[in-house]
Amino acid sequence: MQRTITNPIFDDKVTFLKTSEETNREYTLLEIELAPKGGNPLHFHTCYTETFTAKEGQLEVKQEGGKSKILQPGESYKVAIMEPHGFHNPNDDKITFHVKLEPGQKGFEDSIRIMYGLAHDGLADKRGLPKDLATNFILAEMGNMESPAFIFKLLSPLGKYMAKKAIKKGKKKELLEMYCK
Repeated sequence: MQRTITNPIFDDKVTFLKTSEETNREYTLLEIELAPKGGNPLHFHTCYTETFTAKEGQLEVKQEGGKSKILQPGESYKVAIMEPHGFHNPNDDKITFHVKLEPGQKGFEDSIRIMYGLAHDGLADKRGLPKDLATNFILAEMGNMESPAFIFKLLSPLGKYMAKKAIKKGKKKELLEMYCK
């Protein structure tokens, strides 16, 4: 499997420095190169912490209520389980940072590989999300991710139902075989 993957929609790059398998599920360690103004929306994880460490450039870690922390190179911030957060590059240049997931998360690793693969295949929208709603919810389940956004909460029961049906029909297996081998 490739150690470094790219997302053509955002021009960002993820390098798997240590996978869950390599650390006996102790942690997953990623290096992310994020394009100017890039980032993701608020979300939270249901079973692992995330520690962000700025390496090159400033990294904004967004928090609930419009709050944020700006990390300078060498500074870290640990996001607790269930804590809404997101990250953002507030700069005009690419930045590099590390993300450590504890405990290690193979499902998260696979969900990122699938999401970037779908983007390469033209199967993701301009926000980088799979065009198929069931696939969105399959990936959210794989990565143990939830969103505090109202629309997500509204669609969540339907999306989870659709994901369950799609998994039964072999969609998750198909995605893993296409993008995680």
